[in-house]
Order: sequence, then structure tokens, then C-alpha cells
Amino acid sequence: MAASDAPNGDVLIRNAFGSVLAFLILLLIGVLAFSIRLFSVIKYESVIHEFDPYFNYRVTQFLTKNGIYDFWNWFDDRTWYPLGRVIGGTVYPGLTLTAGTLYWFLHSLNIPLSVETVCVFTAPIFSAFASWATYLLTKEIKGVGAGLTAAALLAMVPSYISRSVAGSYDNEAVAIFALIFTFYLYIKTLNTGSLFYATLNSLSYFYMVCSWGGYTFIINLIPMHVLLCIVTGRYSSRLYIAYAPLVILGTLLAALVPVVGFNAVMTSEHFASFLVFIIIHVVALVYYIKGILSPKMFKVALALVVSIGLAVCCAMVAVIIALVASSPTKGWSGRSLSLLDPTYASKYIPIIASVSEHQPPTWPSYFMDINVLAFLIPAGIIACFSPLSDASLFAVLYIVLSVYFSGVMVRLMLVLAPAACILSGIALSQAFDVFTRSIKFQLPSLSDHSHIDARDASSEKVVLDDTIKTDKNEDTPKERMTKRSKKKEKEPVEKPPTKFQIKKRLSVLPFEASIIAVILLVLLVAFYVVHCVWAAAEAYSAPSIVLTSHSNDGLHVFDDFREAYAWLSHNTDVDDKVASWWDYGYQTTAMANRTVIVDNNTWNNTHIATVGTAMSSPEKAAWEIFHSLDVKYVLVVFGGLVGYPSDDINKFLWMVRIGGGVFPHIKEPDYLRDGQYRIDSMATPTMLNCLMYKLSYYRFVETDGKAFDRVRRTEIGKKYFKLTHFEEVFTTHHWMVRIYKLKPPKNRIRGKNKKSKSKTSSTTTSKRKGTRRNPF
Repeated sequence: MAASDAPNGDVLIRNAFGSVLAFLILLLIGVLAFSIRLFSVIKYESVIHEFDPYFNYRVTQFLTKNGIYDFWNWFDDRTWYPLGRVIGGTVYPGLTLTAGTLYWFLHSLNIPLSVETVCVFTAPIFSAFASWATYLLTKEIKGVGAGLTAAALLAMVPSYISRSVAGSYDNEAVAIFALIFTFYLYIKTLNTGSLFYATLNSLSYFYMVCSWGGYTFIINLIPMHVLLCIVTGRYSSRLYIAYAPLVILGTLLAALVPVVGFNAVMTSEHFASFLVFIIIHVVALVYYIKGILSPKMFKVALALVVSIGLAVCCAMVAVIIALVASSPTKGWSGRSLSLLDPTYASKYIPIIASVSEHQPPTWPSYFMDINVLAFLIPAGIIACFSPLSDASLFAVLYIVLSVYFSGVMVRLMLVLAPAACILSGIALSQAFDVFTRSIKFQLPSLSDHSHIDARDASSEKVVLDDTIKTDKNEDTPKERMTKRSKKKEKEPVEKPPTKFQIKKRLSVLPFEASIIAVILLVLLVAFYVVHCVWAAAEAYSAPSIVLTSHSNDGLHVFDDFREAYAWLSHNTDVDDKVASWWDYGYQTTAMANRTVIVDNNTWNNTHIATVGTAMSSPEKAAWEIFHSLDVKYVLVVFGGLVGYPSDDINKFLWMVRIGGGVFPHIKEPDYLRDGQYRIDSMATPTMLNCLMYKLSYYRFVETDGKAFDRVRRTEIGKKYFKLTHFEEVFTTHHWMVRIYKLKPPKNRIRGKNKKSKSKTSSTTTSKRKGTRRNPF
């Protein structure tokens, strides 16, 4: 008895030690995920990055100051003037509510952090949570080793770092954690068949819906996996429990989010989940009937069920087709159609195509964002097929779809990152397992001993139990052994190898090849770590609002954006309206506290087209458009002096295209010379006389005497001109932001008197000079 308990005790000790070690490794992975995202704070300062996060920061400030009920009913009159915006009904509230809850929790513990500090560090905190969720998901697919490897890879992957550095306070900061955790709970429910985990899965999906519009990826990927399981004969009650509550409860909860509402049941993005919901119930009914009827009766019932099911499906499809046909976009949103047809946005919705993160990625961007994981993904897919389970099938489907969508839109590289880390973690774990096992079996110090691992012990225990059972059945009472004979049999006897041991020895690789392979894998992981640290420290740590450049005379800091917003805040009236391109609307509202005409929400294409038309028009026509919108100041971003490429001149053709989509008199060919976009002496007169050109290059020749544009690398075409309807009021230190004020309209009565006087004087002179006519 004691001898049989000894191996069990060793196994328990090893399992306990492995659990503690895995817990410590997970803690270190969380610390790594948090700390690697702090380069932006260490190198620069604790500041909000990019454009969209400033709106989220402003909304969080309002939430913490006024409470949840005022937040839901907040009408913001400082955006989209004169239309305004209902914030509670047009924003995904997950990020704001998360940061607000964290802020209230910290203050309840007497930790007086500011709202800005909480917003800055929300993304690094949730990156640690995402790493732990990746461990849980990969553990359900391929075990603890693969889970730890995948979690470590996700903690450092550059694609995720680009959206989760300290200061990147955007929806993806919490949405990626919600995405991975929802997938984990789905696989957990699929493996266990627990209704408890199914309910948690619906709640996690609800949090994902609150956080990001990318929730449609979940509600389409899971139905595709369920359908694939049904087609491949993998249907089970666990699959039904994992899917049916998600569709019912998840859809009801999603409809509670104001920005989603009835879109959860009315748009085409959700129809796949309902169609698969019908199919899985038909399949469940067929399996139920098969269990209670004889084979002959089952065939009759199957024909009846199939015929009725086809009729119901045809009716449902007819209703869906009618609903889809009644919509001009066939029930799909513009962004969804641009995913299915990459050319759709450039043809019909230029406002979507104008966003840089909506462009297709280049091949180098894959190496930049996921690095060596791109080469490990195929190995991970192969590992998922040995053996193939429902969970590993989900991982394969996840990587295939995410690779497609990342190839359509560079922003969705963020969705590819978790899948790449999971598959790469599985590949690395399996590879290390094979190579280290080969080394262990061939090391002289280990080959002399008869110690076996837990799996060998368990397999041998099963074989011994089977032999004991057969002995008990075959022996008669007379042939039972005495205690002495039993003790003799317990002495070590050379046993034939089990099937598991034979299989293991057949998979052993040469000793030298295993050593070299392990070294190469370690070097590969080291290269990945170095690249990730470099990307976090250099490529993705710089905030877009504060720019830096290195030259021979040292580091140069360009803080022109905050300089311009501070000038607007201190030198303009509170009710003044500021017009700019929509990229800078959120920052102007949050940092300057001034009313803007358009911002980054881009919900009204006509309003944006009006601003684009004004920028594309001559000075007088632009003044009339801005004056009709009650605009007092116009802000333009210009990078020609310091070489900043993301300025308004480079974005100008998108203004022309968006404006021309609504106002046909704006035509893109009028701004091109032989199909080329030029600002030099060969530029078209329409280009040289438009408002954007004049506001950008006004007095530019005074900087170096040549008016050389460092971004376009040429001298401008029109150097000397004056403004008649606008006056320059402020230009930042490096000329990156320029602010102009609309001149007031002339007094019409006074102008009328002058006109009448001129008419009388002209008539007298014409009388004196005979038939000579006034040309004016």
C-alpha cells in the first residue's frame, strides 16, 4: 500500500510545484506587460496620446464630475456646431465606465490620483489582464506550457503595444482583453458544458459590446465555428450549451447599449448568428428524435423534420432578403462593407478611406507588428491538428479569419495579434517539448535511472490495474498467492515497455540536432524580445501631440500643438467657433475648450464635406461658407518648415474628394497637373488659389527666402500673396499650427452709399467725356 502511494505522492508534489511556478510566471508576465508600456511616460511625460483618446478623456472627466445619469443624458453643444451631439447615445461606454470605476475605487481607498493619470495607465493595466486571459484561453486549447508561452508573447507583441502604451486611452485598451476573455469563456463552456460558464460568456460579450464596435467579429466568428463543428460531425450538447445562451442572452444585453440598440437584431452583421441558431436547434431536434425512435421511424421523422426545417429556413431567408433589399447598403455598415470589399470605401465613402488606419497594410508592417510570429503561425496550425479538438479547431478558424481581416485594414492587425500569439505559443511549446524530451532520453545521467514522468506513471498504473483485474478474475481460491509469494512478486522485475514508452522512444530526435534546435529557438525568442523592446521604446512610445527629432545638434522637441491650443484657450472667447479638418476636432474641444464644426466622430458626411469644400474653394467663397457657420477662427496644420508629413497639405486631396462627393462643383482633376498632385510652379491655378494653399503658405517665403517645402521637397509655386478675408493671428514656434481669424464683413449701408456716390460721379464724368463707359 505504501509503495503504491509513493508515486502518487510524487505526482501530487510535482503538480503543486508546477501550479505555484506557473502562478509566479504569470505574475512576472503581468509585470512585463505593464512595464514595457511605460516608455512613453519615462521618455516623455504622462500625457494622452493621439486624437481619439482626448475625446474619451473629456468624457471620463464629465463622468467622474457629474455622475452616470448626467453622462447618459449629456448633450454636447461644443461639437458639430450647430448640430451638437448626444454623447450617451453615440459612444461605446465600456472604456469610460471602466476608467471611471477605477477612479472612484482608488479615491475610496484615499489614493488621490487625477482622472488624467488613471486614463494614462488604464491601457497598461488591461494589457496585463489580456496576457492572463490569453494564458487561460491557450491552456484550454493545448495545456499550461502553451498558455504560458502565448501569454508571454502577447505581453510584448508590438501590434498590441501600439494600441496599449501608457497614454493610449482608446477603446482597444480594454476591448482586446474583453475579446480574448470572451473566447476563453466560450471554449471553457465548450470543454465543460457548464451553464455557469455560458452565462459568464454572455456577460463578457456584453462588456465587449460596451467597449468596441469590433464585437461583430465575435458574433460572426463563434457562429462560424459552431457551423463548422456541425458540418464536421462534432455536434454535442456542450456545443449547444456554449452557443445558444450566448445568442439569446448576449443579444438582449447588447441591445441595452444605446449606441447599438436595435442594430443587434436589425443589421446584417448579426444575421449569421441567428441563422446558425436556427440550424443548431434543427440538429439538436434530429439528435433527440434519433435517441428515442427506432432506425426505421427515425428515417421517416428525419424526412419530416428536414422538410419542415427547409420551409422555415426558406421563409426566414425570404424575410431577411426583404429586409436587406430595403436598405441601400444591404443592411451592412460602411466599415463592414469595406471589410468584405476592400475597394468599397474608396469608391463610395471617401471619409472612411481617408483614415490612415483603414488602409491595407504592407508586408513590412507584418514583420514590424508580429515579427517572428509570422513564421511560427503555420507550425502552430499543424500542431492544432495533432490531435484536432473543438478548441483547436476554433484556434485555426480564428487565425484564418484574423489574417484575412488584417490584410484588408491595418487597424485590424490588433485582432491578429492574440491569434498569432496563441498559435505561436502552441508551436514553441510543442517544439520545446519534443526537443527537450529527446535530450532527456539520451542524456547518460538520466538514462541510467528508471525515473519516469507523470504521464508514464499514470499509463503504467492503468496497465498494472488491468493485469490485476484479469488475475483476480482468472484465479481460483485454491490458487491464491500467499503473502510471501506476493512480496516476492513486488521485487523489481524487468517489465516490457508500454505502448506510450514505445511511442515516445520512436519520436526521439538525434541528440546533437535537438541541442542545436533548442539553441536556435532560444535565439529566435531572444530576437523577438529585442525587437519588441525596441518597438515599445522607439516606434510606439512617442505621443503624436509632442513630436521629437534627432539631429547633429541634439534632440529637438516640437510642442506646437499644445502651444496652439493654449493660445486658443487664453486669447479667444468661450463661445468662439473654430474650424479645422476633422482630425483635430477632439483635441481642440478637450484642450482648448472651444466649439468645433467637425471632429473625429465623422458621423455626418455632409458637414465634413462642407468644411472640405471651404478649404478647397477660393478665399472669398471659403469666407462665405465659414461665415455662414458662425466660424471665427480657422486652424491649419503645416509641416513644410520642419518636415512634418502629416499636415493638411498632404491631406488636402481627401478634402477635395469628400467635398466633391457632396458638392459636385469641387472636382479633383482641377487640382492635379497631368494626374499629379503638385504645389510648385507647375500647380494648377485652382490649387494655387484655394484657401488651404494660402493659409498654409502665407508668409512662408519669409522663413528662408526661397519658400522651400521640406515635406514635398520643392519650392512652392505662389510665394507672394496677400489675404483679403482672413488675417493671421497666431503661428506656433515651428510653424506647425497656424491660426487665422475671419475678417468681419464690410458695412453694407456704407458700401451702398459709396456705390451710389461712385455711380453719380461716373455718370457726370461720362457726360463730360462723351461715350466712354465705366468698365466696372
